[in-house]
Amino acid sequence: MKVSGAWIEDKATQAVCAMLTEAGYQALFVGGCVRNALLEMPVGDIDIATDARPEMVMELAHAAGLKPVPTGLEHGTITVVSGHIGHEVTTFREDVQTFGRHAVVAFASDLRTDARRRDFTMNALYAQTDGAVVDPLGGLEDLRARRVRFIEDADQRIREDYLRILRFFRFHAWYGDPEGGLDAEGLAACAGNVEGIVGLSRERVGAEMRKLLAAPDPAPSVAAMQATGVLAAVLPGSDARALPLLVHLESETNTAPDAILRLAALGGEAAAERLRLSRAEARRLDSLRGAAADMMHAAELGYRHGFAEGRAILLLRAALLENPWQARDAEDLAKGAKARFPVTAADLMPEYTGPALGERLHALERRWIESGFALTRDDLL
Repeated sequence: MKVSGAWIEDKATQAVCAMLTEAGYQALFVGGCVRNALLEMPVGDIDIATDARPEMVMELAHAAGLKPVPTGLEHGTITVVSGHIGHEVTTFREDVQTFGRHAVVAFASDLRTDARRRDFTMNALYAQTDGAVVDPLGGLEDLRARRVRFIEDADQRIREDYLRILRFFRFHAWYGDPEGGLDAEGLAACAGNVEGIVGLSRERVGAEMRKLLAAPDPAPSVAAMQATGVLAAVLPGSDARALPLLVHLESETNTAPDAILRLAALGGEAAAERLRLSRAEARRLDSLRGAAADMMHAAELGYRHGFAEGRAILLLRAALLENPWQARDAEDLAKGAKARFPVTAADLMPEYTGPALGERLHALERRWIESGFALTRDDLL
């Protein structure tokens, strides 16, 4: 079996591979680029595994006129810039000692040893420079079945890095069989190591949750997280019940996946702090939750929030209340989004000033909204 695509044929990428192979070293594509190519999904970052030591990679890159950047020298990773594109070149390695998130590694010369230190079998797939797939651990069968499975002992893999608990659910959301359940051994290992989540940095937990909630349909994965106690460890007080309906309503209204909107559907305590949301994300999360609860009419939502955000609020409200989407709401949203309040402060001055001016403007705006945006400037004045 072979992988193909513009990414593997790119001259810049082939130049990085050639600098290694022409010196007698191995160059194999690994991880996400191989996995996604086999699934016919877009390929992003290009990772290359090699038996060349980091110092040799640096030397070969310089000799080939490429730019090496020691982004992870202690772990064997050199980013080689070719054609203005960064290629992560990492020496075969094995974990000698692990500490839940950090590891002491030793360099290896054996591909199978390198594969065994990875997280899931579908991420331990390699491809030669001509695209020929190399599968040292049987990951191809799991990939074909869309089965996310830990390499060898799931409990041990998790204890090496507790972030793998969240990655397990995230990878199922993106690459797992949507009709099938999650791997039973993996689920049991996640449930048995929930306490390890507490020691993870909130930035990393937040990044994983954003990626998970941005999947086409994260609902089955999030439901499994709740069943195993993982969701409560990440976001105490949250509940996954509204998420499946929200995903359905998004599909019904052709709304793109929205991680913050879906997070709003989960609820929970101090989400912004626990997931290290940006200020803008935190404000939007509060706005979505508040607007969904105050039952403002669709037309006014459109006027105050715009069409897209008004729709998001209505979708969230419908999901939380387990209500269907009303087609009329889209019409009202559009009407409100186009409406422009015809009265300005200047129209009321100098008769009104200071706080009285603001109160008068607010009262007139309220009358205008209640009229269905029908009252004109003259009517209001």
